[in-house]
Amino acid sequence: MSKSVFGIATTQGQAETIVQRLQSQGFANSEISVLLPDTSGTGDFGHVKSTKASEGVTAGATTGGVAGGALGLLAGIGALAIPGLGPFIAAGPIMAALSGAAVGATAGGIVGGLIGLGIPEIEARRYENKLKKGNYLIAARAMDSDQVDRAEKIFKEAGAEDISTVAEASVPNT
Repeated sequence: MSKSVFGIATTQGQAETIVQRLQSQGFANSEISVLLPDTSGTGDFGHVKSTKASEGVTAGATTGGVAGGALGLLAGIGALAIPGLGPFIAAGPIMAALSGAAVGATAGGIVGGLIGLGIPEIEARRYENKLKKGNYLIAARAMDSDQVDRAEKIFKEAGAEDISTVAEASVPNT
């Protein structure tokens, strides 16, 4: 069973550093997730929004990407409009979880999607609060204990906050 290591980066530079270090340690772009509020309004992230009303989310397909850097290389980057929370940018397996049926669940929004990834509700709510304040949620899917250890070390050395490791419930491959 795979596990995911989660952590909060407080700046884009810190998020980029974590993603670059994960990549240099052998984590595939498709195994790294990033979620952040889309508060820029500057068009740094090119996206087109399309409605998925049944899930209560707007999922986007990218037409551009992040303006350079490691975040722009991640798989499945797009936009999500989460009712009551506003626009977010997501990449990697977390994008699939948040645009899927888990978002429409009773917990709703980000919390529902994170619970669907195996994160306990109390942690999911903590992450949601951090995201509302403009922080970045980063996750790395680890296939063995060595990868878990390497990911945890990367998060710690970069000064990430609220680091946790969870066994995944069922995360779709992207």
